[in-house]
Amino acid sequence: MEVPYFFRGLLIGLSIAAPVGPIGLLCVNRSLSGGWLRGFISGIGAACADAIYGCIGGFGLTAITSFLTSNKYWLQTFGGMFLLYLGVNAYKTAPVKQNNIGHTGSLVSSFLSVFALTLSNPMTILGFTAIFAAFGLGNGGDIFSTLQLVLGVFIGSALWWLFLSSLAAYFKDRLNDKKLELINKIAGIIIIFFGLLAILT
Repeated sequence: MEVPYFFRGLLIGLSIAAPVGPIGLLCVNRSLSGGWLRGFISGIGAACADAIYGCIGGFGLTAITSFLTSNKYWLQTFGGMFLLYLGVNAYKTAPVKQNNIGHTGSLVSSFLSVFALTLSNPMTILGFTAIFAAFGLGNGGDIFSTLQLVLGVFIGSALWWLFLSSLAAYFKDRLNDKKLELINKIAGIIIIFFGLLAILT
C-alpha cells in the first residue's frame, strides 16, 4: 500500500529537523534561559522556513531557486554573522529557573530570528528539490500531493521542536544554576563556531 504524501512529509520534516546543529542548540539554549515555549517558538520559526522552501521546491519555482543559489555566498555570510550574534547572546544569557513563558516581544523575536536564520541557508532548497523530484513532484503539476507533503514537513518539524524544547525544559528543572549556566555557555561557543564556519567556508 502506498504511503500517503502527508506521512512521507512528516518523516521528512522529522529527519530535516532532528540532526544537531545551530538551530537545535538555539532551541535548547532558549528553552533553558526563557522556558520551553520560547524554545518551541524558535523551532516553529525553522519549521515555517522549511515549509516555505518546501513550497518553492515542490511547486517548481525555478526563478526563486536560481536567485537563492546564485546568492548563496551572501546569504551564507549573513547567516554566519547572525549566528555569531546569537552565539554571543546565548553565551551571555543567564538561565531563569522559574517557568517563564516569555513575553510576547521575546517570543516574536525568537520566532523571527530563527526563521531568518533558516532562510539564510539556500542549500536547504536544493535538498527539498531533490526530495520532491524523488516523489515525482517539483514541477507544480500535482498541487494537492505537493501541499500534503509540505504540510507533513511542517508538522513533522514542529513535532521535533516540541519534543526538544520540552525535553530541555524537563532537565532545566533538575539542574542547578551553575550547570545551567555552563550548558548555556557551551551552547553559545558551539553556535559561534557554526557562525565562523559559515563565514569562512
